[in-house]
Amino acid sequence: MSNDALPVLTAFAEAARTAHPALTALDQLSGDGDFGDNLRDGLALVTAALADRPAEPPFTVAAAVFLDEVGGTSGPLIGLLFQELAHAHTAHPEDEQEAWRVGAREGLAAIQRVGEAEPGDRTLVDTLAPARDALEAGAGPGGVADAALEGARATAALRARRGRASYVGNRAIGSPDPGALGIALLFWCRARVAGVAPGELTDHLHSADATGEVQDGLVRAAPQTGS
Repeated sequence: MSNDALPVLTAFAEAARTAHPALTALDQLSGDGDFGDNLRDGLALVTAALADRPAEPPFTVAAAVFLDEVGGTSGPLIGLLFQELAHAHTAHPEDEQEAWRVGAREGLAAIQRVGEAEPGDRTLVDTLAPARDALEAGAGPGGVADAALEGARATAALRARRGRASYVGNRAIGSPDPGALGIALLFWCRARVAGVAPGELTDHLHSADATGEVQDGLVRAAPQTGS
């Protein structure tokens, strides 16, 4: 039976705590600064709910928490992704790769129906779309994580066309979208659970200093000025 959901969510919660300063600083450039809080706190709620409801499928529990209890623009969207991953893991209990392929495909479709974002709009879609494409092409967990990271990295060159970030002009250009990085972190955690995690994403996020800057250059999240 497919059994990666619980360890992936556990790893994701841990990674979100570590990444919180960088994700918060990034969101201060392009939004209201709450993405790091919402991701970290939402996953903490998921961890508690999983302990209370051990018989329920982990992604089903995570979907309910993010859809019902996590605010911001990203909370319900991540909830939709978890919901489709839950459906796919239930439909393909013996095949984790197929469960992730179907879940990512249907999760992306659901998010795009609700948010109407397209690749290039500087949103989490810019990570989820290449992850979906990699899964459709048969890539394993490490290859999918690499594709997700490259999608997140590419948002640094984009001007936002959706969401709150679309109101800040060019201020966030040069730093990646926090939602895109958050989704990349999910796929990195899946690769880590599979034992093939690329180190690059955590190298970037774990090096965040107290101001939210990341020294190696992917995340340049210190406050900037200009429009």
